[in-house]
Amino acid sequence: MMLTKILPAFVLFAALAVAQASEYYVIDTKGMHAFVTFKVKHLGFSWMEGRFDRFSGDFTYDQENPANNRVRVEIDMASIDTNHAERDKHLRSERFFDVQRFPKATFLSHTWKDLGGGRARLEGHLTMRGITRPVALDVHEVGAGKDPWGGFRRGFAGTTVLHLSDYKMKEAFVLGPAAEDIRIWVSIEGVRQ
Repeated sequence: MMLTKILPAFVLFAALAVAQASEYYVIDTKGMHAFVTFKVKHLGFSWMEGRFDRFSGDFTYDQENPANNRVRVEIDMASIDTNHAERDKHLRSERFFDVQRFPKATFLSHTWKDLGGGRARLEGHLTMRGITRPVALDVHEVGAGKDPWGGFRRGFAGTTVLHLSDYKMKEAFVLGPAAEDIRIWVSIEGVRQ
């Protein structure tokens, strides 16, 4: 009789302990403490750099069980900024990002492979222009700790290379074959909830 009372309580306690091990963070984009930037070769002679000014997301971090780590990011594609208004208008057009039909790009992770030393490989799916492809990012932890306002923050940076033809942006080849590869750098700072 005593065992039947203790066992459910133990199971509940164990479940709560696992749930508490995972920390939930919201990415701080309001304070501009997070960035999604990119660079691509122009005709193979120089680099064109840019960023997306508006995006949101969150992540779950579990130091004891990294397999539980998850990341979600949603990007407003119309917020592209390459410091050249005419070019940005061209990139928003149907020939490239087609923001009228596909206003958002979304990354959802499914696997976190801990490589030690604050490094990891984050795998997931990126949906852009209505096309979903697997993507892997090389990630490293920038830091974690209390902030001056009584909260707790954790930051990561990650890099990957996308292939524009995977997302049917063949117009990129006007800029030369080197424009096929676009290098992405993501830096996120999350506030623990």
